[in-house]
Amino acid sequence: MTTPRTEHLVLPGVLTAEQAAATVAGILAVQREDGAIPWFRGHHLDPWDHVEAAMALDAAGEHAAAERAYTWLATHQNEDGSWYAAYRDGAFDDVTDTGRETNFVAYIAVGVWHHYLSTGDDTFLDRMWPSVYSAIEFVLRLQQPGGQIGWRRDEDGTATADALLTGSSSIHHALRCALAIAEQREEAQPDWELAAGALRHAIRRHPERFLDKDRYSMDWYYPVLGGALTGAEAKSRMEEGWERFVVPGLGVRCVVPNPWVTGGESAELALALWAMGESDRALEILQSIQHLRDAESGLYWTGYVFEDDAIWPRELTSWTAGSLLLAVAALGGDEATCAVFGGDRLPTGLDPDCCA
Repeated sequence: MTTPRTEHLVLPGVLTAEQAAATVAGILAVQREDGAIPWFRGHHLDPWDHVEAAMALDAAGEHAAAERAYTWLATHQNEDGSWYAAYRDGAFDDVTDTGRETNFVAYIAVGVWHHYLSTGDDTFLDRMWPSVYSAIEFVLRLQQPGGQIGWRRDEDGTATADALLTGSSSIHHALRCALAIAEQREEAQPDWELAAGALRHAIRRHPERFLDKDRYSMDWYYPVLGGALTGAEAKSRMEEGWERFVVPGLGVRCVVPNPWVTGGESAELALALWAMGESDRALEILQSIQHLRDAESGLYWTGYVFEDDAIWPRELTSWTAGSLLLAVAALGGDEATCAVFGGDRLPTGLDPDCCA
């Protein structure tokens, strides 16, 4: 194990250098020798949260461990370019959910681009390109005529046309990262550009094309976090949902009206706020969830039911710690994390009405 790089992970009221190192060590303790990063040992791995935790390791300078996580994905990718939705404890041969969720599959592009920007490793990018390409092609086969992305293909091959706003917003981010990878490798992908533009247009202009999940905080902030909404549109959306979802001093509700705040959603909201240029509010959100930190492991509890003063569920998840570290890394100026979530070196202007 290397010594984590923590200077940009120190944030007043959030992490000291020692605490940051402990959180990184907590994620490393969850990772299996083959690179898999389940939620926690004995629980399942899903590809999206696996990538989120790997990105946090890169942000801390643990590049070898992050690379093992991406190698796990490349080694166990299905022939159609997908991964299954859940693997017991990260065991590739113990699949517990054989569905293939499009936002889970697409997220490899975000992680691979982040790792490349963290390391400058062209060999890694070349090696991972076939996996990224196949994953994006799988996802785009589920794109609907209105631009939105069907959220799942079942074991029997049946694809759903129903789209989730959160998932499609995450895919929008992944498509831009995939296009950045393609540009770096000088392999233009005009069909991906058109797909990303159509998806962004659907997110910005056609909420009726997505399942109604507006009770969930992720549907509130993900169009901003995924880069589909920027500028005045992003600020307006944040203001509209702020009082519904933010519980001052405690964090962000996962679902309204439930009295339950969650660490992952709170950290992601902070990252979205940072991307909008609202670092002060981002810092306040991160400071508000330190009651979820487990001092012994350095990890974070998934959530807290404030009406009952109860930690629930009783699980310390690698992805909750990962999302917090990424938000802190952005606020701390980590170049790769800032580029990936701030939009630097990502394509813009893909939506034909982007200037309307």
